[in-house]
Amino acid sequence: MQPDFANQKSLLEEHCKAQGYSVIFFPKFHCELNCIEQCWEFAKRIYRIFPSSSKEEDLEHNMNAALDAVPLKTIRKFARQSDRFIDVYHKGLDGIQAEWASKRYRGHRVLPKNIMHSVFRVGPGLKARGLGRAWAGLGRGEPQA
Repeated sequence: MQPDFANQKSLLEEHCKAQGYSVIFFPKFHCELNCIEQCWEFAKRIYRIFPSSSKEEDLEHNMNAALDAVPLKTIRKFARQSDRFIDVYHKGLDGIQAEWASKRYRGHRVLPKNIMHSVFRVGPGLKARGLGRAWAGLGRGEPQA
């Protein structure tokens, strides 16, 4: 009988645990929760500017140059954005509400404790109207017609 593979740790987890580290896996396809994904996206944009080459040395040089070109200030910005999204999801908001709240309270380090009250006051129709990113009135309290 085969052991349950759902409980099987990956080679990465086993290796890191042997070295005294723990591994945290983020949900797939949720780059807003993982700032390294945003950094990769930034670096890939820069990498595409370099001339095409099939030489391994050129590829490695261009990739390292692209990664080095990501400013520390931008990395910190991505980390703050990810932290805000994690905070709003933790408080029980869904995707559209989380997007609204992260933009509405972007100057704050944490969301207010009464965030659910604000969401229900402003946006019972956020989903119904399909607003999400298209809502020009984000952060102003009222959608624009």
